[in-house]
Amino acid sequence: MAAFLHQGDAILPGVAPVAMQAGRAAAANVLRRLAGQPTLAFRYHDKGSMATIGRAAAVAVLGRVKLTGLVAWLAWLFVHIVYLIGFRNRFLVLFQWAWAYVTWSRGARLITGPWRARGLRISATDTDIPSPDEPPSRVDPKS
Repeated sequence: MAAFLHQGDAILPGVAPVAMQAGRAAAANVLRRLAGQPTLAFRYHDKGSMATIGRAAAVAVLGRVKLTGLVAWLAWLFVHIVYLIGFRNRFLVLFQWAWAYVTWSRGARLITGPWRARGLRISATDTDIPSPDEPPSRVDPKS
């Protein structure tokens, strides 16, 4: 496990804003080195935290401002759309999110267990079809 101790030995969270700011600082330091200038220490600026917790529900802490519910959810949507590159990407993501919201589409498709072929029957005489329990065989390129 890795942790970045920073600014008074506080551990920075493993979230995108930290990585984005660190990436910009690293790129600026590379340019400074190429120009023969000394590098600058990385200093993280916490812009706040946001999380969706359900359909039209979220929490957001932005400095002294704390948002909950629909307002926080709309703020979360806005921030994530703004950080996308290009109008086309923003439009497509916004359309996909709107469609998923209107149609009640499930967001995450999680694989939580081993794959099982449902309805597939394998007889003992079928030698061409491997058993689901045996590993796939390698194909001999000469045959």
